Amino acid sequence: MLTILAEDAPEAAASGNLLFTIVLYAVVIGGLFYFLLIRPQRTRAKRHEELVSAIDIGDEVQTIGGIFGTIEFMDEETAVLQIEGGGRLRVARRALANKVTGEPS
Repeated sequence: MLTILAEDAPEAAASGNLLFTIVLYAVVIGGLFYFLLIRPQRTRAKRHEELVSAIDIGDEVQTIGGIFGTIEFMDEETAVLQIEGGGRLRVARRALANKVTGEPS
């Protein structure tokens, strides 16, 4: 009976070591996901939110589709752009990509 118990002890230690290894890999992969995917996305979303809140009527902007225009009217969810040629375009505020400071390239 003592020989049976003595033989089971190394297997128990090996399974505990295996569990530790699996948990360690899960923590490392979770950390990689956070630092490579989640954190940069939050940073981009925060910068975009700051950009949208800083834009005002009369600013020249570019949409995510590449359309340039000057903001003529804004409400909480949409903006009306005056585009070249006299046309007007209504877009969602979240579709504004950046504020144009100089001539478009």
